[in-house]
Parts: sequence; C-alpha cells; structure tokens
Amino acid sequence: MSYLSRIYQNRNHQFWILQLLGWSGWVILFALMDAYWGQPYERILLLVVDAIAGVILTTVLRHIYRGVWDWPLTQRIITVLVASYAMAAIWQPIKNFSQFYYYQDFDLIVAYGYMGYFSGIIGYSYFLMLGWSGLYFALKFYCLLQQETERSIRAESLAHESQLRMLRYQPNPHFLFNTLNAISTLILEKNTESANATVSKLSHFLRYSLDKDPMQRVDLEHEVNTMQLYLEIEQVRFDDRLHVEFDIDDEVKRALVPSLILQPLVEKAIKYAVAARDDGGTIRICARRVGDMLHLCVSDDGPGIDIEGDQLPEFNGVGIANTRDRLKQLFGSQHRCTFGKAEPHGLQVDILLPFEVES
Repeated sequence: MSYLSRIYQNRNHQFWILQLLGWSGWVILFALMDAYWGQPYERILLLVVDAIAGVILTTVLRHIYRGVWDWPLTQRIITVLVASYAMAAIWQPIKNFSQFYYYQDFDLIVAYGYMGYFSGIIGYSYFLMLGWSGLYFALKFYCLLQQETERSIRAESLAHESQLRMLRYQPNPHFLFNTLNAISTLILEKNTESANATVSKLSHFLRYSLDKDPMQRVDLEHEVNTMQLYLEIEQVRFDDRLHVEFDIDDEVKRALVPSLILQPLVEKAIKYAVAARDDGGTIRICARRVGDMLHLCVSDDGPGIDIEGDQLPEFNGVGIANTRDRLKQLFGSQHRCTFGKAEPHGLQVDILLPFEVES
C-alpha cells in the first residue's frame, strides 16, 4: 500500500497534515504582509510562536468536538460558540505578550492592566477560531459523506455480484432434474456403462459451473468445449434426435465471454426445437469477429415463435431472461442481444459483445 493510500485511509494523518498546512499557510500569509509593510524579518519568529499555540489550542478544540459529535444540534452549536471563545481567550494573550515583548511596548498594559493582554479577542481571534471550527465540521461531514458513498458502492457491488450469481445458477436445476431422470432410466434399463459415463460428464459439468466465478470470463474455446460436454449429456436423453453444428472461427477462440453464457440459449433451443418434435432438430452455434465486436449466434430449425418488439411472449422460465440480465449487468450498453427468425424456420439468438482477449 502506498504512502498516499495510507494517508487517505487514516483520518488522524489527514487531520495533522491539514492542521500543519493550514497554520503554515497562516504564518506565510502574515509574513508576506509584514514584508510588504517593511517589518523586520525577525517578526516571523513571533508568527511561528503564535502558530504553535494555535495548533495546540485547535487540537484541543478537535477533542472537544469529537466528544460532543453525537449531541443534539443546538447543544453542538452552543459548544462551538463557547469553546471557540475560550480558545480565543487563551490564544490572544499569547499573541499579545509576544508582540509586547518583541517591541518592548507595554503601554497597553499600563493603561488597562492585565486586561490589556486580552485586547483583540472579539475583533480577530474569536472569529478565527470560529472559522477553524466551521472548516473542521465541513471536512468532517465531507469525510463521513465519502465513507457512506464508499459503503454504498461496496454494497452495490456485492448486490451486483450476488445478482449475477443468482442469474447464472438459476437455470441449472431444470437441467439437473432432466439429466437425473435420464440416468434413472439408464439404470432401470441396466445400461450401467452409459449411466456411469453420464454421471461422470454431469459431475465435470457441475464442477465447472460451480468453480467458475460469474464475475470473470473464460475464453470462447473453453466455453464451446463446455457446451459440447453439456450437449453430450443431453444426447443421452435425445439420442439421434439431437443434431448440433459448430461454426467457430479460429480468430475468436481466444476471445473472452461470460462463463456458461450459451448454456441457457442451447437449453431453450433443445426444449422448443428438439424435445417438442418427434423427429428432433438441429442446433447451430456460430462465432465470428465483426470489427471490434464478438458475434455469437445460437439458432435452431424448430417451429420458431412470434416475436413482437424483441419480446419473447411464448417462452416460459427464466433462462433467456437471465442471460439478457447477465449481459446487461456485465456490459451495460456495450452489448446487443436480439432475437429473430432463422432460415428457413426456427429461432435465432444473436449476441454482440466487445471483442477482448486475455492479456
């Protein structure tokens, strides 16, 4: 962690840096004024003494304000007014004494007695202490606002990640239910070899889906291999009724995509284009680069559906809706997910994502 980062996270360090910078600025300002009016440079020592006293007294104010921070507003205001006056009543005699001693001019003391040391409290010192107090509270409220903003951002980030996890895992139980039914059928048919192979494939697929963080992305080749594993499991249910074609350009195999982004689309295509037809159907998965975008396409030769305004009124379930929400969460306006009619019939889903490869 860098030094600046440590300062940013440590409010006490911030206070002392601002405190020293503020009083140093006060010394420099009055030193320049003295230089303008032709005062001797030795007077800067008086300013340094006054600044040291000011640092000590305003630090006392800080501890007072921290002690009354949770008090009602009216009590805090009264505390600020009284405490600022008390510190001014201590600081002004120190300033005056240094001035009297430097110039060897005690006429004010002769005229007013010891009360002469307190001359100037209301005219200058009190308002300076009030100004310091106002600046302290303003910076304190600003720091609290920053903390609340950071908490809000962290909470939003956690909610965002939780939503992505929910959106990715939600379709899996449907697939798991169907696959377990298929395995059960194989066992009843005493086809133990196929049942064992399917269990092994299901285990690999579920391990992948649980291990991969939905906030991270994988290369397209890995995603396609996972889809092939998924389709091999589905092949157990549909046998030769399920036909799959892959058309993946070599150029895009290293492109990064959200993990399991294709699975809900393929699952929906199987439901409407394969499972619902006695003769099954064909699913085609394509990927190519279009400029600085990656184009993914999942299409089938099923009966298709009526599409009105890019809506899918006949689809039940949450798979495709969750896919669209995941893409929106991950890419915002930098993506497109559209639905159309495949030729000669069927449904086609097109996804455009920013083309990125792992560095």
